[in-house]
Amino acid sequence: MAVNINTVYQRVLGILNKEQRGYVTPQEFNLFANQAQMDLFEQYFYDINQFGRVPGNATEYSDMLNILNEKINIFETSANPATRTGDFFDEPDDMYRLGTVVYNNTTTNNFGVTSTEPIEAERINANEFLYINSSPLTRPTNTRPVFTASSQGIRVYGDSEITTLADVVFQYIRVPAEVEWGYQIVFDEALYNPATTTNFELHPSEETELVIKILEMSGILIKDLSLYQVFDKEEMQKVQQEKS
Repeated sequence: MAVNINTVYQRVLGILNKEQRGYVTPQEFNLFANQAQMDLFEQYFYDINQFGRVPGNATEYSDMLNILNEKINIFETSANPATRTGDFFDEPDDMYRLGTVVYNNTTTNNFGVTSTEPIEAERINANEFLYINSSPLTRPTNTRPVFTASSQGIRVYGDSEITTLADVVFQYIRVPAEVEWGYQIVFDEALYNPATTTNFELHPSEETELVIKILEMSGILIKDLSLYQVFDKEEMQKVQQEKS
Protein backbone atom coordinates (compact mmCIF):
# COMPACT_ATOMS: atom_id res chain seq x y z
CA MET A 1 0.00 0.00 0.00
CA ALA A 2 1.79 3.10 -1.24
CA VAL A 3 1.61 6.03 -3.61
CA ASN A 4 3.63 5.59 -6.79
CA ILE A 5 6.10 8.46 -7.01
CA ASN A 6 6.36 8.27 -10.78
CA THR A 7 2.60 8.77 -11.11
CA VAL A 8 2.81 11.86 -8.90
CA TYR A 9 5.80 13.27 -10.80
CA GLN A 10 4.17 12.78 -14.20
CA ARG A 11 0.98 14.50 -13.01
CA VAL A 12 2.97 17.43 -11.66
CA LEU A 13 4.88 17.76 -14.93
CA GLY A 14 1.69 17.32 -16.95
CA ILE A 15 -0.06 20.19 -15.14
CA LEU A 16 2.97 22.46 -15.38
CA ASN A 17 3.43 21.75 -19.08
CA LYS A 18 -0.27 22.14 -19.85
CA GLU A 19 -0.26 25.56 -18.24
CA GLN A 20 3.17 26.34 -19.73
CA ARG A 21 4.36 27.24 -16.26
CA GLY A 22 7.86 25.77 -16.39
CA TYR A 23 9.74 22.62 -15.44
CA VAL A 24 10.70 20.94 -12.16
CA THR A 25 13.90 18.89 -12.28
CA PRO A 26 14.07 15.44 -10.64
CA GLN A 27 16.30 16.82 -7.88
CA GLU A 28 13.84 19.62 -7.14
CA PHE A 29 10.91 17.22 -7.29
CA ASN A 30 12.54 14.84 -4.80
CA LEU A 31 13.06 17.69 -2.34
CA PHE A 32 9.44 18.82 -2.70
CA ALA A 33 8.16 15.24 -2.52
CA ASN A 34 9.85 14.57 0.82
CA GLN A 35 8.65 17.87 2.25
CA ALA A 36 5.08 17.18 1.09
CA GLN A 37 5.13 13.68 2.58
CA MET A 38 6.30 14.95 5.98
CA ASP A 39 3.76 17.80 5.97
CA LEU A 40 0.90 15.35 5.44
CA PHE A 41 2.33 12.85 7.93
CA GLU A 42 2.68 15.43 10.71
CA GLN A 43 -0.81 16.76 10.07
CA TYR A 44 -2.31 13.36 10.97
CA PHE A 45 -1.51 13.88 14.64
CA TYR A 46 -3.03 17.36 14.80
CA ASP A 47 -6.14 16.06 13.02
CA ILE A 48 -6.51 13.18 15.49
CA ASN A 49 -6.42 15.70 18.33
CA GLN A 50 -9.09 17.79 16.62
CA PHE A 51 -11.46 14.98 15.64
CA GLY A 52 -11.05 13.36 19.06
CA ARG A 53 -12.95 16.31 20.53
CA VAL A 54 -16.06 15.90 18.38
CA PRO A 55 -18.64 13.06 18.24
CA GLY A 56 -17.65 10.21 15.96
CA ASN A 57 -19.46 8.82 12.96
CA ALA A 58 -21.07 5.39 13.32
CA THR A 59 -20.65 4.71 9.58
CA GLU A 60 -17.94 2.10 9.15
CA TYR A 61 -15.98 3.79 6.36
CA SER A 62 -16.41 7.50 7.13
CA ASP A 63 -15.44 7.95 10.78
CA MET A 64 -12.54 10.41 10.64
CA LEU A 65 -10.67 8.95 13.62
CA ASN A 66 -10.80 5.50 12.06
CA ILE A 67 -9.58 6.91 8.75
CA LEU A 68 -6.68 8.74 10.40
CA ASN A 69 -5.70 5.73 12.50
CA GLU A 70 -5.69 3.59 9.36
CA LYS A 71 -3.27 6.04 7.76
CA ILE A 72 -1.00 6.09 10.82
CA ASN A 73 -1.09 2.34 11.43
CA ILE A 74 1.14 1.91 8.37
CA PHE A 75 3.98 3.37 10.44
CA GLU A 76 3.45 1.49 13.72
CA THR A 77 6.38 -0.74 14.61
CA SER A 78 8.32 -2.11 17.56
CA ALA A 79 11.96 -2.88 18.30
CA ASN A 80 14.40 -3.56 21.07
CA PRO A 81 16.77 -0.66 21.72
CA ALA A 82 19.92 -1.25 19.70
CA THR A 83 22.38 0.57 21.98
CA ARG A 84 22.84 2.28 25.32
CA THR A 85 24.72 5.51 25.91
CA GLY A 86 25.72 5.84 29.54
CA ASP A 87 22.61 5.20 31.64
CA PHE A 88 20.17 5.65 28.75
CA PHE A 89 18.66 3.41 26.10
CA ASP A 90 19.07 5.13 22.73
CA GLU A 91 15.87 5.78 20.79
CA PRO A 92 15.57 4.11 17.36
CA ASP A 93 16.87 6.32 14.55
CA ASP A 94 13.56 6.12 12.69
CA MET A 95 11.34 6.92 15.67
CA TYR A 96 8.89 9.80 15.23
CA ARG A 97 6.74 9.35 18.33
CA LEU A 98 7.17 6.93 21.21
CA GLY A 99 4.04 5.00 22.11
CA THR A 100 4.65 2.31 24.72
CA VAL A 101 7.70 0.94 26.50
CA VAL A 102 7.37 -2.76 27.35
CA TYR A 103 9.48 -4.60 29.92
CA ASN A 104 9.94 -8.34 29.34
CA ASN A 105 9.71 -9.64 32.91
CA THR A 106 11.40 -13.04 33.09
CA THR A 107 10.66 -15.25 36.11
CA THR A 108 11.39 -18.82 37.16
CA ASN A 109 8.78 -20.78 39.15
CA ASN A 110 9.35 -23.39 41.86
CA PHE A 111 9.64 -26.12 39.22
CA GLY A 112 12.47 -24.35 37.43
CA VAL A 113 10.31 -23.30 34.48
CA THR A 114 11.23 -19.91 33.07
CA SER A 115 8.60 -17.66 31.50
CA THR A 116 8.57 -14.11 30.16
CA GLU A 117 5.64 -11.73 30.59
CA PRO A 118 5.55 -8.46 28.62
CA ILE A 119 4.47 -5.63 30.94
CA GLU A 120 3.74 -2.07 29.85
CA ALA A 121 5.86 0.45 31.74
CA GLU A 122 4.22 3.60 33.06
CA ARG A 123 5.66 6.86 31.83
CA ILE A 124 6.72 9.35 34.52
CA ASN A 125 8.66 12.61 34.47
CA ALA A 126 12.31 12.36 35.43
CA ASN A 127 11.81 14.73 38.38
CA GLU A 128 9.07 12.44 39.75
CA PHE A 129 11.28 9.39 40.05
CA LEU A 130 12.94 10.37 43.34
CA TYR A 131 9.55 10.85 45.01
CA ILE A 132 8.08 7.65 43.58
CA ASN A 133 11.15 5.59 44.43
CA SER A 134 11.30 6.85 48.03
CA SER A 135 8.09 5.10 49.11
CA PRO A 136 7.63 1.30 49.28
CA LEU A 137 4.03 1.77 48.08
CA THR A 138 4.92 3.61 44.87
CA ARG A 139 8.40 2.25 44.18
CA PRO A 140 8.64 0.56 40.74
CA THR A 141 8.91 -3.22 40.59
CA ASN A 142 9.37 -5.79 37.86
CA THR A 143 5.59 -6.23 37.78
CA ARG A 144 4.98 -2.47 37.86
CA PRO A 145 7.81 -0.88 35.85
CA VAL A 146 8.16 2.79 34.96
CA PHE A 147 10.22 4.72 32.44
CA THR A 148 11.44 8.25 31.85
CA ALA A 149 12.21 9.84 28.49
CA SER A 150 14.43 12.84 27.77
CA SER A 151 16.69 14.19 25.06
CA GLN A 152 19.41 11.85 26.36
CA GLY A 153 17.33 8.72 25.89
CA ILE A 154 15.08 6.41 27.90
CA ARG A 155 15.57 4.83 31.34
CA VAL A 156 13.46 1.91 32.56
CA TYR A 157 13.06 0.87 36.20
CA GLY A 158 11.72 -2.30 37.78
CA ASP A 159 13.05 -3.79 41.02
CA SER A 160 16.23 -2.02 39.92
CA GLU A 161 17.22 -0.08 36.81
CA ILE A 162 16.85 -2.27 33.73
CA THR A 163 19.94 -2.22 31.53
CA THR A 164 19.62 -5.30 29.27
CA LEU A 165 18.68 -4.40 25.69
CA ALA A 166 16.64 -7.55 25.12
CA ASP A 167 14.47 -6.85 28.19
CA VAL A 168 13.00 -3.67 26.69
CA VAL A 169 10.78 -3.15 23.65
CA PHE A 170 9.84 0.22 22.17
CA GLN A 171 6.48 0.45 20.41
CA TYR A 172 6.47 3.59 18.31
CA ILE A 173 5.50 5.46 15.17
CA ARG A 174 8.38 5.57 12.70
CA VAL A 175 9.02 8.31 10.19
CA PRO A 176 8.19 7.61 6.54
CA ALA A 177 11.10 6.43 4.42
CA GLU A 178 12.69 9.15 2.30
CA VAL A 179 11.21 9.10 -1.16
CA GLU A 180 13.16 9.36 -4.41
CA TRP A 181 12.21 9.46 -8.06
CA GLY A 182 15.06 7.37 -9.45
CA TYR A 183 16.37 8.14 -12.90
CA GLN A 184 19.24 7.73 -15.32
CA ILE A 185 20.45 10.20 -17.90
CA VAL A 186 20.01 9.06 -21.50
CA PHE A 187 20.79 11.55 -24.29
CA ASP A 188 20.69 14.38 -21.73
CA GLU A 189 17.19 13.34 -20.61
CA ALA A 190 16.24 12.03 -17.18
CA LEU A 191 14.48 8.68 -17.69
CA TYR A 192 12.56 6.97 -14.89
CA ASN A 193 14.46 4.10 -13.24
CA PRO A 194 12.25 1.97 -10.96
CA ALA A 195 15.29 0.08 -9.66
CA THR A 196 16.54 3.17 -7.79
CA THR A 197 13.11 4.56 -6.87
CA THR A 198 11.51 4.76 -3.43
CA ASN A 199 7.76 5.38 -3.46
CA PHE A 200 5.72 7.37 -0.98
CA GLU A 201 4.68 5.30 2.03
CA LEU A 202 1.51 7.30 2.63
CA HIS A 203 -1.99 5.90 2.22
CA PRO A 204 -3.12 5.77 -1.45
CA SER A 205 -5.83 8.36 -0.69
CA GLU A 206 -3.09 10.99 -0.28
CA GLU A 207 -2.03 10.93 -3.93
CA THR A 208 -4.06 14.00 -4.94
CA GLU A 209 -2.93 15.93 -1.87
CA LEU A 210 0.71 15.16 -2.66
CA VAL A 211 0.28 16.50 -6.20
CA ILE A 212 -1.32 19.70 -4.86
CA LYS A 213 1.38 20.32 -2.26
CA ILE A 214 4.22 19.72 -4.73
CA LEU A 215 2.59 22.08 -7.25
CA GLU A 216 2.37 24.76 -4.52
CA MET A 217 6.10 24.49 -3.88
CA SER A 218 6.79 24.41 -7.61
CA GLY A 219 4.93 27.71 -7.95
CA ILE A 220 7.32 29.29 -5.45
CA LEU A 221 10.34 27.80 -7.24
CA ILE A 222 9.40 29.10 -10.67
CA LYS A 223 8.22 32.42 -9.13
CA ASP A 224 4.65 31.94 -10.29
CA LEU A 225 2.52 33.32 -7.48
CA SER A 226 -0.71 32.53 -9.31
CA LEU A 227 0.19 28.84 -9.47
CA TYR A 228 0.81 28.80 -5.73
CA GLN A 229 -2.44 30.62 -5.02
CA VAL A 230 -4.53 28.28 -7.21
CA PHE A 231 -3.34 25.11 -5.55
CA ASP A 232 -3.19 26.61 -2.07
CA LYS A 233 -6.88 27.50 -2.48
CA GLU A 234 -7.65 24.00 -3.74
CA GLU A 235 -5.86 22.50 -0.74
CA MET A 236 -7.80 24.73 1.68
CA GLN A 237 -11.09 23.70 0.09
CA LYS A 238 -10.15 20.04 0.46
CA VAL A 239 -9.25 20.53 4.15
CA GLN A 240 -12.50 22.38 4.82
CA GLN A 241 -14.48 19.61 3.15
CA GLU A 242 -12.78 16.96 5.31
CA LYS A 243 -13.36 18.89 8.54
CA SER A 244 -16.89 20.11 7.89
